[in-house]
Amino acid sequence: MTTELRENELNGKKIAYHSETEFLIQIGKGPKGSYTTRYKVTGSLTEAVFWYNGINIGNGYKKRLVMAGRVLARAAS
Repeated sequence: MTTELRENELNGKKIAYHSETEFLIQIGKGPKGSYTTRYKVTGSLTEAVFWYNGINIGNGYKKRLVMAGRVLARAAS
């Protein structure tokens, strides 16, 4: 099985990934609260960003998009 290397740009940064890369969409609460994974997307940065943008946060919640321990995007209310 071959993996195809893909490259996209997110927030001005170039992101290189392959078809087996896992993107985690995580939600947390409070300034020192830990994150829990809400969604996991494999191999598609576009789909991961779609799910990330679809989450509404409020009342002290925060969200982030993570790839292999690297935070790609973060937002807090």
